Parts: sequence; C-alpha cells; structure tokens
Amino acid sequence: MALLSLQTENFRNLAPGPFKFSPWVNLIYGANGSGKTSLLEAIAYLGLGRSFRQNRHQVVCREGQQRFVVFGAVSERSVPAVVELGRADTATSARLGFSRDIQSRETRLRVDGENVYSLSVLASLFPVSVIDPGVFDIVAGGPGKRRQFLDWLVFHVEPSFAPLWQQCQRTISQRNQILRSGRIDDHQLQVWDRQFVELAQQVDELRLRVYSEFATHLRSVLEQVHGEWAAALKVEYSPGWDRKKGLATTLIEHREQERKVGHTLYGPNRADIRLRYHGRAVAELFSRGQQKTLVILMKLSQGEVLATRGKQVTFLLDDINAELDLVHRRLLAERLNRLGSQVFMTAIERPDPSLLWEVPPSDYKMFHVEHGRLTEEQTSASGASE
Repeated sequence: MALLSLQTENFRNLAPGPFKFSPWVNLIYGANGSGKTSLLEAIAYLGLGRSFRQNRHQVVCREGQQRFVVFGAVSERSVPAVVELGRADTATSARLGFSRDIQSRETRLRVDGENVYSLSVLASLFPVSVIDPGVFDIVAGGPGKRRQFLDWLVFHVEPSFAPLWQQCQRTISQRNQILRSGRIDDHQLQVWDRQFVELAQQVDELRLRVYSEFATHLRSVLEQVHGEWAAALKVEYSPGWDRKKGLATTLIEHREQERKVGHTLYGPNRADIRLRYHGRAVAELFSRGQQKTLVILMKLSQGEVLATRGKQVTFLLDDINAELDLVHRRLLAERLNRLGSQVFMTAIERPDPSLLWEVPPSDYKMFHVEHGRLTEEQTSASGASE
C-alpha cells in the first residue's frame, strides 16, 4: 500500500491539509521545528497506531485541544513503470482513520468509514517502517528492541501470529501473578506451564520461519558491503530458552529462580536476535557508523522479505542526513528505489536527488514545510507528469 493523501485535525502544528503524495518518493525539507517530523508522525499513526517519538497520545494533540484526527487514503501499487501519478486517486483501495479523545481516552479506528476495533487491521493494510535516530537502538539496545523488530516482520508475514502472541502474553501474565503471589500452588503453576509451553512453541515456530528468510536476505546485502566486519558478523535467533533442554525442562530447572524474582525468565518473551562479532556483542565493538549501517541493512532486509510476498513497505526516513554520510544515504536510497517502496525522506536543506540516485526516479515529489504547512514544489518529475 502507498499513502496517496493525508488530512489531520489538531495534530501538533500541522495544517489540516489535504496533502497529496507520490506513491513512490517524497522529499520533504524545512527548518527545525517546521513540522517535518510531525508529518511523519501523523503518517506513522495510520500504520502503527502511535508516534515513533512519544508513547503518550496527548503529546501530539495540539495545545488546548482535546481530540486529534489523522485520515489517509492508501492504494495498492504495481511496478513503478505502470504507475500513473495523475490517476493515483482513482486507485484508492482503502481509507484509514485514527482519532483519539484525550479526555475520555477513547480511540476510534476506521477503515472505509466503518469502525474497526484492532490496530492490527490498520497495520496490516499499511506497513510502515521508520528510520530515525531512535531506530539505531535495535543494535545498541536490549533484546526487547530486536524482538520488536522481528515481531513486526512476523506480524506482516504470518497472519496467525498476532492473536497467538497475544494469547501467549496473557498466559505469561497469569504465570507472573502466580509467581508473585508468595504462596505458589505448584499444581496450578503446572497447568499454566503446559499451556505456556504449547503456545511458546507455536510462537517460536512462526518466528523462526520468518527469521530464516530474513537472515538469508540480510546475508545477501551484507555481501555487498565493503569491510571485514560485514563478513565476520554472526546473526543468530535465540528463542528465549535452551533448545537442547526444551522449554518445559528449563522451567522446571529454574522454578526457584523464577519464584525469587517473581516473573517469567524463560520463553518467547525473552527471544532475541543476537548480533555478534568475533564472539562479542556488536554494540561493544562496532563504531557508531557501523551500527547505523547494520540497522539500515536489517531494515532493508525486512522490506525485501515483504516484497517477495507482493507487500510494499512505506519507509519514513527522518533527518537521515544527520545520521548517515552521503555514501550510506545513497546506498539506502538506491536500494529502497529498487524495492519499489514508498519513501518519505526529511532534511533541513533542500535535497538534491542527483546525490541520492545515479538516475533520480522520474516520479518523486518535493515539499517544503514551514509552520506546519506543506507546499509542493515544481520539479522536473512533476513538470513531466503534467
């Protein structure tokens, strides 16, 4: 899916719109505080149901207002060669809406004018991947960041994953309550353990299947990177327990340890993608530049996995000039263009397409943002389409 148009109401400092976008490449520039990142946040709400910068909905609501709305029209796309930008509106296949009442804490989700009751519905229709300064924690941060990274991909590849993982999390919550109770009923805990092990194995099977495909794509892109670190990098999926022993045996052997800490220490809630270089975590040895490059390649590999299934990801690249040098910006732009992904890329200075692509895409759009207002600028591409 590609986002063709966007309207907002009381979302940070953004003007209401509507804004109309290219289904392929959108270059957005403006001074700090002009609204560039706010625009990406609004887009992210349609695919993630949240901001990638803040955890609280009220932060994005304009001061003095109690409700914000984000509405967008998305479209299926075929290969770039057959896309006609002038007819983009006629190809609209879904209209997505997200609204939040700050006072009542009520969220309303809509698809084609009908209420839906799960964020997974919006997420499945509009896959969004963010590359901003915070995303580099995938390498430098803890296992939770990498687990979240993997689960986003599993969700979009395996439809059964989301309800299964939710059920598994509820079981973990029940186990934790028993472990924290102080008076543990061993029989009751064994009942929950059996259910937990069964669900954990199903979650692990789905994760492992998708991870294996992801790892194949990642190794392929790593082979194109110059540097010894790319060849020596070891990437491994860990399910969250010792496979040789099995989860059931692991839980029994560590029962007393879990009783002491009061929560579940082994299982799919502890899964990780381990990134190692000469036997040590890459976060300990890699330079900041190497970590950034690795995250980008991981994100690209995610997109490639979905592309093999005919699913296109919308990538939101926030101020990557501050994070990546020209060589890596070009690597990212070229590979995203090859994937046929929709891209929103922000910068402070007006981007020069010839620095990003050897042959700039013929269907990109350029926007300038000032005080929350988005103005489309004339380009050679837009001139050719008229």
